[in-house]
Amino acid sequence: MRYMATYDMMESMRNANQWLGATALSFSSYPIFSMTPNPAFQWIAAWGEVTERTFARMSVKPDWGIRTFTCEDGRDHLVSIDTVVEKPFGNLLHFAVPGRREMKRKILLVAPMSGHYATLLRSTVKSLMVDCDVYVTDWHNARDIPVSAGKFDVEDYTLYLADFMREVGPEGHVIAVCQPAPLALAAAAYLAEHDPDAQPRSMTLIGGPVDPDASPTEVTDFGRRVTMGQLEQTMIQRVGFKYSGVGRMVYPGLLQLASFISMNSEMHSKAFGDQIAAVARGEDGDHDRHNRFYDEYLAVMDMPAEFYLSTVERIFKGLEIAKNEFTIEGRKVDIGKITNVAIMTVEGAKDDISAPGQCVAALDLCTGLPDAKKASHLEPGAGHYGIFAGSSWRKNIRPLVLNFIDEHSGEADAAKGKTPEKAAKPPAKAANKNAAA
Repeated sequence: MRYMATYDMMESMRNANQWLGATALSFSSYPIFSMTPNPAFQWIAAWGEVTERTFARMSVKPDWGIRTFTCEDGRDHLVSIDTVVEKPFGNLLHFAVPGRREMKRKILLVAPMSGHYATLLRSTVKSLMVDCDVYVTDWHNARDIPVSAGKFDVEDYTLYLADFMREVGPEGHVIAVCQPAPLALAAAAYLAEHDPDAQPRSMTLIGGPVDPDASPTEVTDFGRRVTMGQLEQTMIQRVGFKYSGVGRMVYPGLLQLASFISMNSEMHSKAFGDQIAAVARGEDGDHDRHNRFYDEYLAVMDMPAEFYLSTVERIFKGLEIAKNEFTIEGRKVDIGKITNVAIMTVEGAKDDISAPGQCVAALDLCTGLPDAKKASHLEPGAGHYGIFAGSSWRKNIRPLVLNFIDEHSGEADAAKGKTPEKAAKPPAKAANKNAAA
């Protein structure tokens, strides 16, 4: 129980800061102060508004905000977000658009379990819905999962992905973003051995740490520097009495958010300073660029302790995926047994989270896959976020991914000429082992 007090203390600090912001806003907005020509009250009110919003967003899961969709018939169709598979630690969601024609491309978008909610991929989902039938993994906040639900580590995560792939079906295509890339690869290998008929047609791995040692970053250096004992003592806490998961050991989202911000503290400090000034001048908006970004960025979730620790120990320190030594329940999952799932890797040249070389390493592990089913792409000038949700994704990467999917869908001839991107963009180039590696 000794960690529970620490968890509750962090939550109390968040509540206190939210209250301070609300108090400053209320006090400085008192009408009588408008009689005093002193800009200090405007600045205090602006600080309070930004502070209250900032700390309030840290405990709320964002909404997908995808309610309607304009189809080829020119009509707006309602979007129904349905849960097709429900599990204790995560669900499989389907973004159904009733009334539109059946889409040939069926996509399983694997969201990362790395501190943020799956809604971080909102823009990715919206861009794919134009041409695809989209399914998304929606991971749950560990603080809301009762201890009775049991553990959840990298092996359980991989088995979840295998079940989700079965649900989407063998005509599906997987796109794994960031953290799940190595485990999605392991899930495909697991299906290749245990249920080959359920394998997806293709898999696109975007900016994932398949081989963290291929190109070290601050993230991988930290994983090397710190021992597992140190991580467990300093990062793991027990959920407090306020939530359904009381007593569960977790890596708190608030603690991870502090780590995120510390990596670019100057940039974040300037962003909040500029936002306070904008609010004081009356130039802000509820959906301005700052609020759109930080409403999502600040919304964090707790990860199960066993998942976080096993990820560091087995993926980053032990390099089990990179060495093709990953096991589930004591049995090796041989990535070399993937023989007919086309695989494409996407990396950003300026990615400081999963640097170029880490993801493309997946192609060398797929020894049973012919070169014709392998492809890689290195996006010049793109950072980590840009390769799945920024302008690089919209302008360059998304068309390449859709072309790759069509080439390995089994219906390439039927799809040919129906997708504007195919005429405008060449297919993804064959695997090039990535010079950056």
